[in-house]
Amino acid sequence: MIEFWILAAILIVSAVWTISASKPVYSVVALLLNFATLAVLYLTLSAEFLAVIQIIVYSGAILVLFVFVIALLSSGVAPFATGPNRLPRIWLPAGVFVLAAFAFLIYAVNQMPVLPPRATGPVGAANVFGSVGDFGKALFTVQLLPFEVTALILMVAVIGVITLGGEQMRGPEPRAQARSDRAMREAILREGRG
Repeated sequence: MIEFWILAAILIVSAVWTISASKPVYSVVALLLNFATLAVLYLTLSAEFLAVIQIIVYSGAILVLFVFVIALLSSGVAPFATGPNRLPRIWLPAGVFVLAAFAFLIYAVNQMPVLPPRATGPVGAANVFGSVGDFGKALFTVQLLPFEVTALILMVAVIGVITLGGEQMRGPEPRAQARSDRAMREAILREGRG
């Protein structure tokens, strides 16, 4: 039980670090720590498949996508103008929200019926907690809507990055390029004559 509380503390600290880091790259590092800790938590629950998927999909693919977004949005852009610091005013509502969430969590846990223990067995066996079959059944039956919503959100994020970065990646317009080429040729000719 002590492992759970240590991992839970690391998860909470890394999540807070993710949203409060001063630089986006630090947020990505904190998110990587969060994902790795969650994978270790899955291992303590004997869900080896979920732990491996957590590392491959989230720490590998999703985190790399975040790094590319940060690199694309910060390349060739003037520094943002800093506005007034609004963080001190957010602590009171955030604290109230966290306390309400913990109170709801405690209430929900106390109201849950006690279920019989899940089937345990060798890793990868059918109908065992954390197995591929159990994960696939839950993902494509009970959890299908959140799975599809997550895919939609990721697709919107990619489209947003392409839209925002497209302004910078686009080359000059053909007419502007032709004018620039003509001006360059005239400048070369003037230098040659002079």
